Amino acid sequence: MDCVLIRHGIAVEPEEWEGSEENRPLTEKGKKRARQAATGLAAMNCKPTHLFSSPFVRAYDTARVVRMATCPFLKVETRDELAVGSTPERIITLLRSLPSESVVMCVGHEPLLGELAGLLLCGKSTSSFSMKKAGAALIHLSDGVKPGQGLLRWWLLPMQLRALGKGRTKVKEAGRSS
Repeated sequence: MDCVLIRHGIAVEPEEWEGSEENRPLTEKGKKRARQAATGLAAMNCKPTHLFSSPFVRAYDTARVVRMATCPFLKVETRDELAVGSTPERIITLLRSLPSESVVMCVGHEPLLGELAGLLLCGKSTSSFSMKKAGAALIHLSDGVKPGQGLLRWWLLPMQLRALGKGRTKVKEAGRSS
């Protein structure tokens, strides 16, 4: 199983938002950067079999952008396991319910995603693996979903994903001008 962890894009600051925390949206800059990061994921040929998102608006909207770039045929499935206040162990239970050949994208929040990465890679939940907004990581799980048995394939900052996406856009533009 390959598990791609993606943190939601830049959202409106809590002190600037009048509504509920669950409904706090992406900013315009957050939407743009999420699109650019998603194009970077597509350039790396990320083709998920499952696309899960926190039910919070900022994560769900990020997942929709990722879907359009990487897997327009898949439905975004909201999962409480990825919501603020959940635990890495709940996500592991979700992952264990999937076929071993799955490629799973999980769009969510910090510190939950970083704690999940720590648990999968090191065997314990740790704050050492924090993700930037619109950043992503791929953890390969070759022998089932077991704490400490994950293999980190890549961990990319948003600017790295955007750069990969720009390269893909340039290649598409060059193909059109031929």
